[in-house]
Amino acid sequence: MNKDLIEAYRDSDYVVFTEPELVLRVGEPSERLDRLLEEHGAESAVFVTAANPRSEKKSAAENAEAMGALDGMLAAAGYPRYRGEGRNEERTWREPSLLAIGIYRSHAQALGRLFGQNAIVFIEKGQAPELLLLQA
Repeated sequence: MNKDLIEAYRDSDYVVFTEPELVLRVGEPSERLDRLLEEHGAESAVFVTAANPRSEKKSAAENAEAMGALDGMLAAAGYPRYRGEGRNEERTWREPSLLAIGIYRSHAQALGRLFGQNAIVFIEKGQAPELLLLQA
């Protein structure tokens, strides 16, 4: 991964489709997110996608299939989840994503690697969302 890609990840909005939208940013704490975690009795969460592994553009059908597999895996494990998207400020880049509540850091990292992701956004209650790089 190059520095520009890492910077793009850090500068993206990670949007959870709640009413109103919950916009997460790396390094910026969110009281709304903390309340959402509390509602589920959880201490952590991950914002993750299965789309475009290793930032290589895939078709809409391939991304939908991968997202279905991710959602199914999280559902089978019993994680509450919310649909969302990662996007840049100009909204010229959008990527379907999920917020999974209650997942541990090591499991979140393994999940991101399983779906070929360069990075995930990990959240611990009371802390700012953190970008975790998964690939060298």
